[in-house]
Amino acid sequence: MIPAFVVIVAAGMTDVLDGYIARKRGQITTVGAMLDPLADKLMLGTVILSLLLTDHIPLVAAILMFVRDLGMIAGSAAFHFSGRKTVPANWMGKLTTVLLYFAILFIFFEVSFARTYLWCVVVFSFVTSVMYMIKIFAINRDQEENGEAPLDKPTNRSGNTREL
Repeated sequence: MIPAFVVIVAAGMTDVLDGYIARKRGQITTVGAMLDPLADKLMLGTVILSLLLTDHIPLVAAILMFVRDLGMIAGSAAFHFSGRKTVPANWMGKLTTVLLYFAILFIFFEVSFARTYLWCVVVFSFVTSVMYMIKIFAINRDQEENGEAPLDKPTNRSGNTREL
């Protein structure tokens, strides 16, 4: 389990370093802002699946984490591709990720309270998801109440709106 943990730590550190460099150099892009959380979720999803398949975490916890992440990805994509505003990752989402990394650490090193801690993180992740949804709906409601149209839909080379 130690080599797997080293790989996870290295992946997490490169993710933090990548974000730091992008912010420091002013190279933050819309695509990067969308793909970085997706990459994080895919990496953590792979770890969760591995822990599930090796009987280190309960099936229900894994299912809840996958459902939450898939819901967040699908919801964000639906808002984005319909021209509505989305909310970038905030400190609550980042805290959820850090807490999940600690849960994985505790599981890897078989800390006695690891499963209890994991359940606390799962609950916290749903709380942060609800807060995210409230924020995204409020931003879009305010936009509609102010008479603003949704953001422009992507266009093709001829300038015609295309459906995605």
